[in-house]
Amino acid sequence: MAKKFELNEIEVWDGNMAAAQALRQADVDIVAAYPITPSTPIVQNYSKFLADGYVDGEFIMVESEHSAMSGCVAASAAGVRAATATSSQGFALMVEVLYQASGMRLPIVLTVVNRALAAPLNVNGDHSDMYLGRDAGWINLCSYNPQEAYDLTLMAFRIGEDLRVRLPVMVHQDGFLCSHTAQNVRPLQDEEAREFVGEFKAVNSMLDVSDPVTHGVQTEEDWHFEHKARQHHDMMSSFDVIREVFGEFKERTGREYDLVYTYKMDDADVAIVALGTTVESARVAADQMREKGVKAGVVSFRVLRPFPFNEIVDALGDVKAIAAMDRSAPGGTFGMLFNELGAALMAKGKRPILLNYIYGLGGRDTTINMLREVYEQLNECAQAGEAKYPLQQFIGLRGPKLSFY
Repeated sequence: MAKKFELNEIEVWDGNMAAAQALRQADVDIVAAYPITPSTPIVQNYSKFLADGYVDGEFIMVESEHSAMSGCVAASAAGVRAATATSSQGFALMVEVLYQASGMRLPIVLTVVNRALAAPLNVNGDHSDMYLGRDAGWINLCSYNPQEAYDLTLMAFRIGEDLRVRLPVMVHQDGFLCSHTAQNVRPLQDEEAREFVGEFKAVNSMLDVSDPVTHGVQTEEDWHFEHKARQHHDMMSSFDVIREVFGEFKERTGREYDLVYTYKMDDADVAIVALGTTVESARVAADQMREKGVKAGVVSFRVLRPFPFNEIVDALGDVKAIAAMDRSAPGGTFGMLFNELGAALMAKGKRPILLNYIYGLGGRDTTINMLREVYEQLNECAQAGEAKYPLQQFIGLRGPKLSFY
């Protein structure tokens, strides 16, 4: 039996330690891992918990991130709780196996410390890896700080393992800005955390010899379509489970989560939509703009997949101008947030001015002044009733400004 880990009411943890502690408290049976910056401390901390006797499970060191996710797939299919962590190029190497995990309906938890993708090589944070895997059939939860990285990792097990869902779950946090930034975190005590997460319930376990099953079979045109349609159906139907888990977590902790996060949106004329640590910076910028008479607000996602289509449109209300802040190189098109927000708004018959800002790539600083400038541009557009600036701008870029359309 694992030794008791003594926790204070308030701990000072960075995002990596917060995620590692959540994995420890969740009684994960198998962590298969390969280190990569800036997520290495998650599995490093977890392996120390094991060495010090605080974990009953197994830690498997493998030769690559592809093998790490393959080990988690094998463990989950065998009927036990599995989790790991990764970033950037390691995430890219995992992508093939991400589809295996979701297609086999294996509720693995993956903590992703978001980092830029090479080339050029860069170890700092942006959302390139998040964007790369967003359509791999995994539920995607987004945190803004270490407390939320801890909370959402615990909740990820409950959501993914629910028999109405049975899908893998990613929990995202920003590289370095969250993963290596220490803040106050209020953890659950071990007993309460374990009670909240609950025991793992095996479904179609490959080690149940009394009921033989096969995972990952070849279906071709006969059944592939039906499998994918069912997978999508259960993903889109997971909103109720997610809300239930969020609600129970609020009852235990007082900390409230919803599918979409809003700040000062009740009367907002202009809004920034962003992900990750930028949300907290945008709140400060919004407050400062309101002191100048600009009705500024902030909207973000707690749940990026399944995409909360109705909720994001409702959250944006009747704003006149919106900035879709994409922290990923768009690769020849508009950013993901711009495209998905635009589709949702148009389908609901709304036509606010929508601008796409590409920012913060490779860890480039995103300042309050920069976000205030975004709000000022939005306000000009809102007052004029038309886009007064290019639809897509790269902001915070050295040298000549880069903009399109």
